[in-house]
Amino acid sequence: MAIKVIAQLRELKIGKNPGKKFVMRPDLYSAIAEKKVFQEAATHSGISSGVIKAAWDAAGEVIRTWATEGHSVPLPGLGTMRFGVRSKAVDNLDDVKTGLITTRRIIFTPNVEVKDELKNTAIQITCLDEDGNVLKRVTSGDSGNIEDNENPENGGGTENGGNTGGGGDNGGSQTGDDD
Repeated sequence: MAIKVIAQLRELKIGKNPGKKFVMRPDLYSAIAEKKVFQEAATHSGISSGVIKAAWDAAGEVIRTWATEGHSVPLPGLGTMRFGVRSKAVDNLDDVKTGLITTRRIIFTPNVEVKDELKNTAIQITCLDEDGNVLKRVTSGDSGNIEDNENPENGGGTENGGNTGGGGDNGGSQTGDDD
């Protein structure tokens, strides 16, 4: 399997270096129906899809409840999830107010196995001209670095007042590109 990316020639009119540039974006995949996920899990586990759905629904309720209470909640086999906010920083105590919060966030931290899967998955880039004609195809030869917002030394970063976690095990300020 490979992650598919499109690099299409576009006219950029803003930024430091306007002009024609190849801009990358994910090749859009179709959404998988929830029912298919439960059926596939049933096939792999030998448990009926109805039982898996009931268990998943119950786990979802527990995860939402604990996350809104400020916990970092484990998602078995995937990583952890918690809620947080993006906010502005101020110098004075009297200036601290809820209006400083600019965005509420869902913060997902993948476990080592998920990160390794991403690191070891090839990336296939299809280069297109402005009209959508294929110019060439490239398969990744990159190092497979994974952005890690929890550990600034591993590709994430911090900034004063940037992103504040919603409590739990991994509170504090964090940044990184969410897009």
